[in-house]
Amino acid sequence: MYDVKVLHLLDKVIESLEVIQQRTENIHCTNDFLDSATGTLLLDGVCMKLIATGESIKNLDKLTAGNLLIYYPQIPWREVMGMRDIIVHHYFEVDADVIFNTVKENIPLLMDTLLQMREDLKE
Repeated sequence: MYDVKVLHLLDKVIESLEVIQQRTENIHCTNDFLDSATGTLLLDGVCMKLIATGESIKNLDKLTAGNLLIYYPQIPWREVMGMRDIIVHHYFEVDADVIFNTVKENIPLLMDTLLQMREDLKE
């Protein structure tokens, strides 16, 4: 069994990604984020969850002294962590297309990987 803190943090990231997936079920293109006040509120919320995800992955890497993420090379971990930095430091320059593609293309693979990681750590 891995450290309880690591598993707890992993569960928080998985939970955050599940929220993103649920909230964006009806988002089918970038304009769905941009064409209404509701869409822009959703985009803002997704960005906050992505910030939390990136920060949590950084913390996960620190907690494991860099010895966990290396076993899951299918994920570009630096990019996951870097997304947080881009959103935080360049918020007014965030590209809705990038967020849309992240949500629809990258989060499913990230979610699958994190679920596998959690199972592997429980063994």
